[in-house]
Amino acid sequence: MMRNVLYGAMLILLPVSSLTVRGQSVLQAGFNPSEYLAMLRIDFTGQDSLSSYPASDSGFRISPPKDYMRHYRSAEVGFKNCWSMWYRRDGKVAVISIRGTIADAASWLANFYAAMVPANGMLQLSDSNLFTYQLAADEKAMVHVGWLVSLGFLAPTMVQQIREAYDKGIHDFIISGHSQGGAIAFLTSSYLHYLVEKEQLPSDIAFKTYCSAGPKPGNLYYAYDFDFITRNGWGFDVVNAADWVPESPFSIQTLSDFNKTNLFTNVDLILKKQPFPARWYLKRKYNKLRRSSHKAQENFKSVLGDVMYRQVKKTLPQFKAPVYSDGYNYQRAGVPVVLQPDSAYYQKFPDIPGKVFQHHMFEPYYWMVKRYYGR
Repeated sequence: MMRNVLYGAMLILLPVSSLTVRGQSVLQAGFNPSEYLAMLRIDFTGQDSLSSYPASDSGFRISPPKDYMRHYRSAEVGFKNCWSMWYRRDGKVAVISIRGTIADAASWLANFYAAMVPANGMLQLSDSNLFTYQLAADEKAMVHVGWLVSLGFLAPTMVQQIREAYDKGIHDFIISGHSQGGAIAFLTSSYLHYLVEKEQLPSDIAFKTYCSAGPKPGNLYYAYDFDFITRNGWGFDVVNAADWVPESPFSIQTLSDFNKTNLFTNVDLILKKQPFPARWYLKRKYNKLRRSSHKAQENFKSVLGDVMYRQVKKTLPQFKAPVYSDGYNYQRAGVPVVLQPDSAYYQKFPDIPGKVFQHHMFEPYYWMVKRYYGR
């Protein structure tokens, strides 16, 4: 009798066990240097990026990784944005590779249109194209509007290609991009995560993200959310410490950027306990600091929002300006993988006045990963 009960239980549990195994990711959590180097090659191969190739005067040439083949390349849309899907040759993994900035004014406009907007909402990309998005669970999260617009134009073909790959049995996807591509990769990772959460994509899809040399994508609360949804080794931010691009955009922190419960909320009560001369002096200085940071934020919002929008309209005439957020506290996101230059690095890649992308392109990143990780 007991044997029959156990046998029946095994028959009941077998389909569940099979589903569990099938739902397990082929990809492994954690930074994989070989995997990142393959993504770096994919991001630069045939992507018409900022500089022509070979990547440096040394004659270093870039070739695609042998284990991957390009399956799809999107049309140029939005701010001359483009992405490609690559299949790993074993048919188990697909790569969403997002192109970085190219030598075109419209492409640069995506970077300079740097006001912040809520991480959840809608963008009217054109008269017939309304992009509804969620990039975070926290209502305080905000993101870079130019890269969000870029994602809005790219997202439909991304989702379509993901569904087609899924139907072929591919459930594991790597999202990658270098420079502007890295910034958009942050937002893409968030967007796809919440599509899965809302059951608009299958629940057994796994995403792993490599953002390479990417600028800061949003405010602190967006960064918190990205780090949370990619926790345990599924979202990486690879940075050459000599590269200025990951240091951008400018960040300004004001009192409104803090959580509601903070020391500064009750600053007036704290100052009231001080003797009059000290209270008068400290409050005067405090108000001066508060006004200066707020004024700087408003100036950035005006120039990089309202003024840049007038240029955006020339490229995207049907795009409607969103309501910009009162914030400019840009922060980095993802698990940092820092490539720290040393004397050997600067001997090979010296600072050269006027050569502003000396530390930003393919070769310095590739060279340091090979050196530090021995791949």
